[in-house]
Amino acid sequence: MILLAPGGRARRFSKRLSQVLVTLFGLLLLTFFIGRVMPIDPVLAIVGPDADQSTYQQVYHQLGFDQSLATQFWIYLGGLLHGDLGNALLTGKPVVDDILRVFPATLELATVAIIVGAGLGIPLGVWAAARRNSVVDYAVRIISLAGYSTPIFWVGMMGLLLFYAWLGWVGGAGRVDLGLDGIVPRRTGLLLVDALLAGNSAVFFNALNHLILPASLLGFHSLAYISRMTRSFMLAQLSQEFIITARVKGLTERQVIWNHAFRNILVQLLTVVALAYGSLLEGAVLIETVFSWPGFGSYLTGSLLLGDMNAVMGCVLVVGVIFVLLNLLSDMLYQLFDPRTKS
Repeated sequence: MILLAPGGRARRFSKRLSQVLVTLFGLLLLTFFIGRVMPIDPVLAIVGPDADQSTYQQVYHQLGFDQSLATQFWIYLGGLLHGDLGNALLTGKPVVDDILRVFPATLELATVAIIVGAGLGIPLGVWAAARRNSVVDYAVRIISLAGYSTPIFWVGMMGLLLFYAWLGWVGGAGRVDLGLDGIVPRRTGLLLVDALLAGNSAVFFNALNHLILPASLLGFHSLAYISRMTRSFMLAQLSQEFIITARVKGLTERQVIWNHAFRNILVQLLTVVALAYGSLLEGAVLIETVFSWPGFGSYLTGSLLLGDMNAVMGCVLVVGVIFVLLNLLSDMLYQLFDPRTKS
């Protein structure tokens, strides 16, 4: 095997970085023009339907809508390079500040969810593949089918009804009880982390009690996808000749499955988990709505209903950046776990 020289690695990284920048620019361009051609009048959303024509024209000119689309785009790009995404109609604050305020809540929710989804989905997928066509395999496949086919908003409402209203095992809507809201100083925006940093165990356990149900339901949804993909990858590996050779050599079934077959699918699973995590970060809208979770999804939904295109474009851009960065991270981890990428 011929390993890449340091200069080769630098060229490879430079090429990948240029691809990322081109992708981000294309995403920005597409997002901007979609926002401009949507049948929503942002000027009317600002001035209201009762404003006179002179007021409408004044705001129309202030926003730069009387200029060409190309000029508007370069103005928008210049503001973006300075960290300016415009002001949000919903809050009256800069969109950047709003996103920084709401995104940690979704990040906390999605991180716990992917821990649940990957932590259970990967072992279940491996177990199902190792016992193909057994009761275990059929059970895992039924769980995956249920996770895929059941509407997440219905699962959320049933979860609240059962575990909160009837059994009282978990907290209700929101991130924390109203009596404890605002007690812990905001440092990271991650309520569990902020509570630990403040040494406030009451807020920590209360926030955990509110988090566990929506995170588990989201995790169950990602578990269905991760377990199905893991099972598929493992079945492909377990039919290879080197697995038969390993068994002939007298290795235990545990060694064959985990040391040989599973190690070969680890690289593929990195992409699966990364994409599942990105989907949780941008796709938690329904769960956040059901649980009144003050996160990124709720903010995007409110902005869409109001016709606030500055906030919508900012959110879409953030989602695109997340997926691009997760793919870049997957590529970097490939080189760490798969020596074939160095050849």
